[in-house]
Amino acid sequence: MLTRVVPVARFISRRLRAVRQVHGDGDGDGDGEGRLHFHKSKGQHILINPRILDTIVRKSAINPTDTVLEIGPGTGNLTIKLLEAAHKVVAFEIDHRMVQVLVKRALRQGLNDKLRVIKKDAVKALFPRFDLVVANIPYQISSPLVMKLVYGATPFRSATLLLQKEFAQRLVANPGDSEFSRLSVNVKLLADVELVMNVSKRDFLPSPKVDSSVVIIRPKPQVPNVDLREWRAFTSNCFNNRYKTLGATFKNKRKVFELLKISNENDKASSHKGDDAEDEVGFTSFKEKIIGVLRTGEFEDKRPAKLSIEELLHLLSLFNQAGIYFSNHGHLKREDRFDDADE
Repeated sequence: MLTRVVPVARFISRRLRAVRQVHGDGDGDGDGEGRLHFHKSKGQHILINPRILDTIVRKSAINPTDTVLEIGPGTGNLTIKLLEAAHKVVAFEIDHRMVQVLVKRALRQGLNDKLRVIKKDAVKALFPRFDLVVANIPYQISSPLVMKLVYGATPFRSATLLLQKEFAQRLVANPGDSEFSRLSVNVKLLADVELVMNVSKRDFLPSPKVDSSVVIIRPKPQVPNVDLREWRAFTSNCFNNRYKTLGATFKNKRKVFELLKISNENDKASSHKGDDAEDEVGFTSFKEKIIGVLRTGEFEDKRPAKLSIEELLHLLSLFNQAGIYFSNHGHLKREDRFDDADE
């Protein structure tokens, strides 16, 4: 049986035609985008499927008065459509080559007055006021960026994000799911997450190794009254090994000493001060207190991967009431940064 071989040149030609269709170019490189080299190591995968781009904009429910925040606009395939729908688009882009192409395309479409480009790292920079986030997020910054949005000081209506599929699955996972993780509980404490659609890796140029998914994150109108820094430190301890029982996790000698020191620094009324953290009597007493909390709440034999947010909040409350703390800082500050520890 003969197998038809498609020449590489013909395949590349089809891909370039797809790019030109999205860009609306006759020659494909009128602004220089056809000559750009995309860096996979920096997560530069440009979405080129017009149908997916249109769906993202439609699902974002953009009002004509909205200011949209976009992170990593690349050559502007999504940006142009956002500019057509919104009052203004604020785009964070650190690659000066992409910025040049983006600005030229907006100018050619007569939309440059609605575009503001900020040449800074979106994870580190302060965000201006915005109503919505719509973005194709590089995988390397997915976790810190999502946490910055959800736990940040700037209120917003929703965030429509194109993410690596495996990461998106962790965002929407529920207790008992194999993907349920610290990321899941930390995001879902403050927001609802909807899976919109899956996107094939073939819809990008260059093609990544895995497929992607579109999710919408919507901040909850009402959130639990909990110290957010304490919550994140608590979930870090619980999900360090999400399948280990909580009893096994919190009976660990090193973990007991660590929590004893933190709790002594937080509780001025404690009879065990920081200098006594290594005292055997203080250690034994504190360990018994931890076990007592776990048994009182019937958590000793339970595993974090199967607990709901309500159950985790209840356990944290029991620990704090007993004078057991997980963070020696106050409430989460607006300028705090987030990193991959929330994975």
